[in-house]
Amino acid sequence: MFDQGFLSFQHCFLYFKENSSQKMQEALDTSKLNFNQDSLLLLNLSLAIIMFGVALDLKSTDFRYIFQNPKSFGLGILSQFFFLPLLTLILVNIINPPPSVALGMFLVAACPGGNVSNFMTHLAKGNTALSVSLTAFSTAFSIFLTPFNFALWAGFYGPSANLLKEISLSYFEVFQTVALILGLPLMIGMYINSRYPIWASKATSILKPLSILIFAGFVIIAFIGNYDLFLKFIGLIFLWVLAHNFVALFSGFSLAKIGGLNLADTKTLTIETGIQNSGLALVLIFTYFEGLGGMAIIAAWWGIWHIISGMTISSIWMRFSSSEIPSFSEK
Repeated sequence: MFDQGFLSFQHCFLYFKENSSQKMQEALDTSKLNFNQDSLLLLNLSLAIIMFGVALDLKSTDFRYIFQNPKSFGLGILSQFFFLPLLTLILVNIINPPPSVALGMFLVAACPGGNVSNFMTHLAKGNTALSVSLTAFSTAFSIFLTPFNFALWAGFYGPSANLLKEISLSYFEVFQTVALILGLPLMIGMYINSRYPIWASKATSILKPLSILIFAGFVIIAFIGNYDLFLKFIGLIFLWVLAHNFVALFSGFSLAKIGGLNLADTKTLTIETGIQNSGLALVLIFTYFEGLGGMAIIAAWWGIWHIISGMTISSIWMRFSSSEIPSFSEK
């Protein structure tokens, strides 16, 4: 009799837990972050400044490295623009998140690598030249690849595909936004660097830390403005982002191992694929999805978590020696 009572209590507890979780997911799916047009403009400007500062440090030789080391570069692009979205699709089908969360995961997976990956690769004693080349290429071609990859892979998952149809997203407008925020500052910065290298060197030393501080300030303000919302859903999104970021890191690491790359290149591919430009994802979410809760919170927490995971991995890997790593002067 006691056993029957315990089983009944356990059944009721599991039922309550399941229904509470379901209600929480439904609430997350329909929630919206507090965000106004002034904040969106600030986010756009901070990302453009970050990209401009990075571009001031890029040279044509950074792209030449692609042709000198096609295997490592090819695996890096394959990892970031095919293997990661594929693994994201598999993960989404396993965990079955709300449609808006799934859309956020697909969008993060479709974004180019984050600019901080170059610093982390250098810290980890990886192949910094390869990291810069991958970041430059993925950023330049994200104008086309981000909208295409997002539409393609989100369309393979029924709930997110249905949500996209309801929103009626214009992918040409997404292309224009990515081109304006990333493509234009990239071209202007590289042009200035080629014509005025001394000025570019001085400017980038100021712009890089300044733009990161602006972006960090924006994230903090946005977090404070939506503190209750983050607190309410952090229990749900933490494990989803943790799993997704692990999948991203695993994508680069596994392909590097399959391709037989050396330790330095393995570090680079792992970090490059695990660090995504979640800031771009947030711009697109607030511009075209009206701050849809599941998407925005996933992208925002990813932006925080991938810094933690990336710095942790870099700090561990910096203790391990690797084979000779080409420097910029050797390219």
